Amino acid sequence: MQETLNYINENKQRFVDELFELLRIPSISADPAYSNDVLKCAEVCAEHLKNAGADNVEVCTTKGYPIVFGEKLIDEKLPTVLVYGHYDVQPADPLELWKKPPFEPYIEKTELHPEGAIFARGSADDKGQFFMQIKAFEAMMKTNSLPCNVKFILEGEEEVGSVSLGSWVNENKEKLSCDCILISDTHIYSNEQPTVTTGLRGLSYVEVEVEGPNRDLHSGLYGGAVPNPIHVLSRMIAKLIDDDGRILIDGFYDNVEAVSDEERAEMNKLKDNPAEFKKSIGLNDVEGEKGYTTLERTSIRPTLDCNGIWGGYTGEGAKTVIPSKASAKISMRLVPYQTPEEITEKFTKYFEKIAPANVRVKVTPHHGGMPYVLPTDTKEYLAAKNAMQTAFGKEVLPYRGGGSIPITSMFEQVLGAKSVLMGFGLDSDAIHSPNEHYGLFNFYKGIESIPMFFENYSK
Repeated sequence: MQETLNYINENKQRFVDELFELLRIPSISADPAYSNDVLKCAEVCAEHLKNAGADNVEVCTTKGYPIVFGEKLIDEKLPTVLVYGHYDVQPADPLELWKKPPFEPYIEKTELHPEGAIFARGSADDKGQFFMQIKAFEAMMKTNSLPCNVKFILEGEEEVGSVSLGSWVNENKEKLSCDCILISDTHIYSNEQPTVTTGLRGLSYVEVEVEGPNRDLHSGLYGGAVPNPIHVLSRMIAKLIDDDGRILIDGFYDNVEAVSDEERAEMNKLKDNPAEFKKSIGLNDVEGEKGYTTLERTSIRPTLDCNGIWGGYTGEGAKTVIPSKASAKISMRLVPYQTPEEITEKFTKYFEKIAPANVRVKVTPHHGGMPYVLPTDTKEYLAAKNAMQTAFGKEVLPYRGGGSIPITSMFEQVLGAKSVLMGFGLDSDAIHSPNEHYGLFNFYKGIESIPMFFENYSK
C-alpha cells in the first residue's frame, strides 16, 4: 500500500492536469447543442481507462448517450467491485454569475479549501469524483497492488434521469456481475468530520395545474366574481403542510421507516452547527418538522417542496388579467419504505380532494426514484469506513444524505449487489450552481482512500 501511496503522491500534479482536460469538455446532456461534446467526453473517458490499465474498454451505444465500460479481471476467485460514475454535467446557466467561464478550470483558495479548490462545471459532480476512481485504479495497476477484480461503467445521462441506464444494465447483467458497487457521487459532512453516506432519499416529482375560466379575463370586468387560479393554487399549496412541518396528504406517513433511537443518536454525533448552517445560506432561522433536528429533517424524514410556480402575466409592465390557468412543480423526498408510485397516487388523490368545485385540476407525474439504505453492519460499509479512517486519520461516522440517486436501488434490484456511496465532496461545493468547485484536499484524499477500500473489501 505504501508503494501505491507513493505513486499517487508523485503524480498529483499530472492527475490534476488530466482532470482539467476533462473539465474543459462541456458535456451537457440536457442541451442537444452539446451532443458532440458529450460524445467526445465518452471517448476521452475510454482513453483514460485504457491508459490506466483497464481491459476490454468499450464505448457502448444506448438509445441515448453511450456508456463507457472497462474491466480488469485478475482472478475469478476474488471479489469484483463495479465502479459507477457519470461524465455528463449540468448546464452552466446563469453564465453571468460565474467568476470565470465554467469550462475553463482554475484553482483558487477559499475559506473551506485553504489548499485550493478546482473551479469548473463538473469538478465535483461528477468528473472530479469518478476521475479519482480511475487514478486510484491506475496507481494500483502501476504498483501491481490491485487486490480484486474491477469493472467500470461511466454513463452520460445521469443529469437527465439516467434514461438509458436501466435497460442497458438489464441487457448486460452477466457482463456487469459483481459483488458490490462503488459510487463516488456524494459528499462528506466536512473535512474535519469525514463520513460514509449510508442512505439516500427517494423522489416523487409532479406538476400540477389549476384551470378556472376558459380564457384570461379582464380583472376589472370579472374581478371579485370568478375564481382566480393563482389564488386557488396558492391556497391549495398552503394546505399541503401544517405549521408543525407535517405533510397533510392522507396516508403520507403510512410506510415511513421508524428509525431507532440508537441510530438517531449515532447520526446526531455529527457536529451540527445551526449558526453556521444558517449563515451559509443567508437565513436568520430554519424551520421543519417538529421534533426532529436539522440533520434528521434533511435525511431520515420525508419532505414536500414547491419548486416552481407560475401563471398569468409576468412580463414587463402591467397587464390586468385573471389568468385562465396556474401551475406549479412539486417534489417530495421519500424515505424507506415509501415508493414513488404510492406517494404520487396519494398526492394526486389529496390534491383533487382539496380543489374547490369551481376549478379543474390536473396532476402530471414526472420522474421518481426509490430511497436507499446501506446498513452499517455490512462488509461494504465497514471496508469504506476503515479506509477513510486510515486516510483521514479521524473517526468516520455514517451519514444519510438528503438527495436522491435512483440508480442505487436499480443496481441492487438487477445486479443483487449493495452500493457503497463513498463520495468526497462537500455540500458547499455549489454543484448544479455557478462557481461549482472541488477541493484539492478532497480530490487527493479520495484517490488515497479508494485503494484502501479495495484492500479492505477484498480481505
